[in-house]
Amino acid sequence: MTTAARDSGGTGSGTDGDGTDGGRTPAVGYRVRLRVWRGDAEGGGLAEFTVEAQEGEVVLDVIHRLQATQAPDLAVRWNCKAGKCGSCSAEINGRPRLMCMTRMSALPRDEPVTVTPMRTFPVIRDLVTDVGFNYGKAREVPAFAPPEGLQAGEYRMAQQDVARSQEFRKCIECFLCQDVCHVVRDHDDNKPAFAGPRFLMRIAELDMHPLDAAAEQGVDRQATAQDEHGLGYCNITKCCTEVCPENIHITDNALIPMKERVADRRYDPLVWLGRTIRRRRG
Repeated sequence: MTTAARDSGGTGSGTDGDGTDGGRTPAVGYRVRLRVWRGDAEGGGLAEFTVEAQEGEVVLDVIHRLQATQAPDLAVRWNCKAGKCGSCSAEINGRPRLMCMTRMSALPRDEPVTVTPMRTFPVIRDLVTDVGFNYGKAREVPAFAPPEGLQAGEYRMAQQDVARSQEFRKCIECFLCQDVCHVVRDHDDNKPAFAGPRFLMRIAELDMHPLDAAAEQGVDRQATAQDEHGLGYCNITKCCTEVCPENIHITDNALIPMKERVADRRYDPLVWLGRTIRRRRG
């Protein structure tokens, strides 16, 4: 949801907007200097505020208090406040983070806290960006193709195969990895040709799946990863892994193995020989 103060849903830390806890024991508070980006698609800039914060709070708590006390028209996207919906992505002191998972205690108290929208995506208003690019890329990835003749509930696979891709299923689609990836962050013209780490990870997951029958249906996941989704643009800087709130090893466990499979297929002479023999026998 995108909020203003009238529907900010409280501070999420058991406190009221005035820094008290509704008559219970007052929490220990301190003043925070905030620099928040205000504006829209036409432009904007940083506005400075001083806001009360309480021990144990996260950045989203302080942003909500700012809405409630000083900037009721501040736009910010959020939903669960539990680090599971991926809605409250922003850049805090220049680093892509979830506002609901960034504790104020982890930030220097003697310096301003700067909160800006994700830089890679177009701004709608204030801290809200248009992440439609990602949903467009998601639609371009062919879905899991079940084996012919098997019905739902009849799939059988080894636990080892399940474990290989289970890590990738933790993704909450916060798109922080998409935001930090310099291939599109610094080069907007790459967006049509590059799916980004989140969706290359999805392709790698499906390519690892022992029951995926995409090849039998004419979908070559390794070839499409390279030719249609821009796998070759990735230069494995691991910045996507560093910002992932679910601690998914995107680069090491998805992108690098996928690159190795593509390289083996295209350039390994033994693989080439095996494919050539199979074609001739066919």
